[in-house]
Amino acid sequence: MIFSRKGAKSAKKVMKLIRIVFILLIASVSFVSAQTTTKTVTQKTNAAKSSPAYAEVILRKTELVAELENLLIDYTEDFPKVRELRYEIGLLQKDLDKISAVTDVSRLSSALGKLMVRRVELQVDVWTLQKQYTDENSDVKRAKKKVEIYEQAIKEILQ
Repeated sequence: MIFSRKGAKSAKKVMKLIRIVFILLIASVSFVSAQTTTKTVTQKTNAAKSSPAYAEVILRKTELVAELENLLIDYTEDFPKVRELRYEIGLLQKDLDKISAVTDVSRLSSALGKLMVRRVELQVDVWTLQKQYTDENSDVKRAKKKVEIYEQAIKEILQ
């Protein structure tokens, strides 16, 4: 078949339009896929934040922040209790971050939250004892062993 110049130009334009439509189609599918993935991650994070474990840990953190703010009215950052509260709040925040990263939210029970809160309290005890004694002290060893027991229970639940 013999094509005229107009026919060849028209065919090129049609091919160009088909390529553009194809590229737009691929781009829109990629965008929808990325949007769905983002929505799923957000839903998991929101589910973790509405879990009983998250509630237990955030409750304790809120209590400590309120106590800290009350102390800061009369004391400086160097006051031992202020430092202790800041340390405990930091540990609780790490646990909140861990809870938020959990994908199986069915494991995030109230008991897990209580275990995490108690473990943090024991970690603060170890920290306080280590400021007074060496790691070879029997009180420090006992306190560390308690933390390990709680840590193992938490790992068992999250596995």
